[in-house]
Amino acid sequence: MLFFRVVGLCIILVTVFAATGGEQSNDYTEPPISEDDRRHWSFHVIKQVDVPATRFTQWQRNTIDNFVGDGLERNALEPQPGASWPTLIRRLSFDLVGLPPTPAEITSCVSDDAYDRLVDRLLNSKGYGERWAQHWLDLARFAETDGFEHDKLRPDAWKYRDWVIEALNADMPYDEFLRRQIAGDELYPADESARIATRFCLSGPDMPDINLQEERRHTLLNETTSTVGEVVLGLQIGCARCHDHKYDPISQADFYRLRAIFEPAIHVQKNKSLTGLHEKPQFAEVSRIMLRGDFRRPGPVVTAGVLRVINNSQQMFSPLKNSHTAGRRTALAAWLTSSDNPLTARVIVNRVWQHHFGTGIVDTPSEFGIMGSEPSHDRLLDWLSKWFVDNGWSLKKLHRLIVASGTYRQRSVLPSDASETEINMWSISRETDPDARLLSRYPRWRLEGEAVRDAMLFAAGVLNRKAGGPGVRPPLPKELVSTLPKNQWKVTDDEQEHNRRSVYVFARRNLRYPIFEVFDRPSANSSCPDRDVSTTAPQSLHLLNSEFSATTARRLAESVADSTPDIQIQHVFERILGRRPSNQESRDAQAFLIESNRSADGSLYGLSHLCLSLFNCNEFIFVE
Repeated sequence: MLFFRVVGLCIILVTVFAATGGEQSNDYTEPPISEDDRRHWSFHVIKQVDVPATRFTQWQRNTIDNFVGDGLERNALEPQPGASWPTLIRRLSFDLVGLPPTPAEITSCVSDDAYDRLVDRLLNSKGYGERWAQHWLDLARFAETDGFEHDKLRPDAWKYRDWVIEALNADMPYDEFLRRQIAGDELYPADESARIATRFCLSGPDMPDINLQEERRHTLLNETTSTVGEVVLGLQIGCARCHDHKYDPISQADFYRLRAIFEPAIHVQKNKSLTGLHEKPQFAEVSRIMLRGDFRRPGPVVTAGVLRVINNSQQMFSPLKNSHTAGRRTALAAWLTSSDNPLTARVIVNRVWQHHFGTGIVDTPSEFGIMGSEPSHDRLLDWLSKWFVDNGWSLKKLHRLIVASGTYRQRSVLPSDASETEINMWSISRETDPDARLLSRYPRWRLEGEAVRDAMLFAAGVLNRKAGGPGVRPPLPKELVSTLPKNQWKVTDDEQEHNRRSVYVFARRNLRYPIFEVFDRPSANSSCPDRDVSTTAPQSLHLLNSEFSATTARRLAESVADSTPDIQIQHVFERILGRRPSNQESRDAQAFLIESNRSADGSLYGLSHLCLSLFNCNEFIFVE
């Protein structure tokens, strides 16, 4: 009996301890910010950087190469020669627009002038926004459904996706791009597109049917605050929602001051999805720290503000309240894009660099705090960040600068006819710079699932380039459909819509389109700064055996069927791999066609399987 009494008492004590978060008091004392806290490199103001000289004068093409070349010299390395024109054009095309180049683009681009003209043409095409919007949508945790158990549809969520694409294609300055997504409704109250832009803050998962709507609002406010900190500032401030950050100088009060900025604009109603930020007039709610992150335990009052560690910035936060808004988010947007804020420009420049080279100068793109990585080229990052701001926060100008550099134009593989000197230089590069972090060669990277699908449709000549509108639902495999609840994936009636670009495929949070899932598309339940790159059997099985792959390969075969076998082979190589076949490849392919067509009904059997084989080559999936 005594045993049961002791156990019962322990259970009561544990329950009380859990309910109070282990605290004996509701008091909270915020730790001060010291000068030592501000010594971390990412909190330093961006300053003018001296451009180093380098002995690689014939290789370098712009200032980027001075910094990279200087780093190579310091490590007894040398840059690689430039990639071949076909390789470089394929790299550039997938990089800027997410599609392979046409054979005409490859054959016509054999000079620096032609390359520069192609860069401009790609950046000015609608494909640029469609490609680079996906990178931002990963960060914004974009989907067209709420997630959780019911995963209900958000009917107009696609409008935010289209807004991002249009903003990027128009080269909206990045500072304005941010201002609209954080405070568009405040800055431009009569502009519907500005209100749509604020969906960035609320694109994450939500549970509209939850009974405790107070808990729902608390969760949304925390998630919005964490996402803004992570995406814009590159800081994991969400760690401070329950306690002072264990590593970075970010207090729990810092988190809730920043959260207070969004409180006037997030209001919930049961069974109704949020469609953007909207302030209630004369908002008068008092903001508090939630002790241990528990919405049922409000603690000390806080005033809306921003992170203290960044240049003593608490003094800079000055909301301008008026009849329709508290002005807090406008003040936040101004602070984020201020010249005194050292993080915003660094973070986005690093993200752009990351998608051009596979890895950022800081290889933890959403973690610029103590637990993040040190920059591989710190002076280059600061030089680029200042250059970016001085050039009007233009993303397109930044792209042009990067892809024009000798660093970007290096080869990524050693050619078969390399000289002994080149082989030795390559061996030193692989040994001293195994991950190409010092950029002694261009790092190969794998296409994302969206780009794989788009490239297959493009090669087959059936890609539908229609832009915008609600997400389309191509057919799913029958075996997958049989496992789904009713109406989870209502196939779009118009079959022409099924071949739209992947960015327009319906983004359901609880069901990723199969080719996207096997190639590591994120779930959209949280911000994704860097996709996983796995190598799994389902990837090969999907590309080889799926109905989509077989149908697309057959359509490509049909499009070249009127030509002679040697021309057929040349065309499919050019359209899939971006090059002509070697003599040996041509002979092997012709022998394969003869043998395949002899043992099958229909002359397209062998050609379709040749196309399918090329779609399954590493050379197709990887960009060199």
